[in-house]
Amino acid sequence: MIAAGQQHAVAECIDRYANLVWALARRSCPDTETAEDAVQDIFLKLWKAAGRFDPEIASESTFVAMIARRCLIDLSRKRRWETSDEGLDRVAEMEMNAAERVELNDEAAKAKRVLETLPVDQKTVIKLSVYEGLSHSLIAETTGLSLGTVKTHIRRGMLRLRESLFPAANDLVVSQVNKGETA
Repeated sequence: MIAAGQQHAVAECIDRYANLVWALARRSCPDTETAEDAVQDIFLKLWKAAGRFDPEIASESTFVAMIARRCLIDLSRKRRWETSDEGLDRVAEMEMNAAERVELNDEAAKAKRVLETLPVDQKTVIKLSVYEGLSHSLIAETTGLSLGTVKTHIRRGMLRLRESLFPAANDLVVSQVNKGETA
């Protein structure tokens, strides 16, 4: 009936399939507000896709569930992308102006050069921690070093990186220590 463009068909479709669509939306959405938005999107997509319904292929309820499922999968993917580190990084990168990107790239290149000057053990554990995201205990397992040694290498390496990358900050810390202040 919706496919035929009958006005009362929309209300009838909503009455008939609201519970099904609502149940599917609540199952896959994190909160009620998101589920309500999803239900609206689903019924809008049903209106647009109604001409594709073929009773010889599937029942009405199967067709509605299929459209709802596709819509909810799209919504889930969009939410994951928006909340993922990759999505956040992309949004942040788009908002950054060209000068900021050049400055950031220069700083990253300098940090990489300084990292390469560290002793092998310090460089290795810092790379495993920063690039691979490994915990200190996993680094210890991976490298065969004791946990204390891993922590010491990371601390010393990070201090050397800070000294090389931010010399003005080191002067401030040294002057505070000489005055007896603590950070």
